[in-house]
Amino acid sequence: MLYIETKSKRYPLYLGEEGLTALRSIYQQLQPKPSSVLVISDSVIAPLYMKQVTEALADVDIHTYVIPSGEKEKSFENYYAVQTYALEKGMDRRSVIIALGGGVIGDLAGFVAATFMRGIRFIQMPTTLLAHDSAVGGKVAINHPIGKNMIGAFYQPEAVIYHIPFLYTLPEEEWRSGYAEVIKHGVIGDAHLYDWLQKEILSLEDLRGEKLQYALQRAIAVKAKIVAADETESGVRAYLNFGHTLGHAIEAELGYGRMTHGDAVAVGMRFAHLLSERIYGIELARKEFEKWLLGYRYPKLPPELNIERLLLRMKQDKKAELGVIRMVLLKGIADVCVEEVPDVVVLDTLAQFAQTEHL
Repeated sequence: MLYIETKSKRYPLYLGEEGLTALRSIYQQLQPKPSSVLVISDSVIAPLYMKQVTEALADVDIHTYVIPSGEKEKSFENYYAVQTYALEKGMDRRSVIIALGGGVIGDLAGFVAATFMRGIRFIQMPTTLLAHDSAVGGKVAINHPIGKNMIGAFYQPEAVIYHIPFLYTLPEEEWRSGYAEVIKHGVIGDAHLYDWLQKEILSLEDLRGEKLQYALQRAIAVKAKIVAADETESGVRAYLNFGHTLGHAIEAELGYGRMTHGDAVAVGMRFAHLLSERIYGIELARKEFEKWLLGYRYPKLPPELNIERLLLRMKQDKKAELGVIRMVLLKGIADVCVEEVPDVVVLDTLAQFAQTEHL
């Protein structure tokens, strides 16, 4: 058990093989005592794990709501439908929501909790490797066709419970997607983790057992340290968006769900390396980084994407101010900064990046 410290709340994060036991213990300690529980999940996770979670909370007034699986389901329509269901079931301000799923479910369920009756308690139960990032720190949101996570709030959970056995049914693409965020945490905040991953995780199959737990512990520690320093992304928390400015633009431009979040972030991190070298006039072993990522079968920039449209998407990024793109750039491992980058420089570097992607 470790604790996530923020200005607004301190809460436990359990990581291990006995998460269901931890869930019951944490639930029993909630004060005031919950009046009811709503478990929100998706059509892939619910058949696998919903019964285990509801059985762990025997003798509780419990409701369940299942949405279709996929990034495009993090929508206003599903947000509204869950709110309606909660009202119909008579949930009140003492009710608790459990987010059982990956980042889509965690973000959606958290935003429901943040706004239902002006805010009720919720617990994150991530079921994907990717959610080690999204489940920690209290950023909850839904997507808008214009941009990802544009409608949301900062709202901390009561607890995060990472039941490791839930991860073992993930398909390879989801392991790869989540691993991109683990790599990101090493790049921005933990040089030891970065080196360890290169030496110890030679393929995604190596992310099992003790190695998986170690990688998660180190990656979550980076996230927790940054969130403790900057809960509402007014400063260093923006560092967590390394690779995301272009990554989110790719996701939105392709259509949500066409490329996994982690795959898009991996492309964005490689672009950020190139842009960092240009802005700072330094060498970052960019080719070695690219070879390392492509060895895990991360994709290249889709050739059908128009760089001018990507630029427009990047200007809609939440970090942009007055239409000026602000990129998280790299000076070295665990040494990052946020810089304003002129459109012409971004566009020219995007053109260079696109040209070399498919030579």
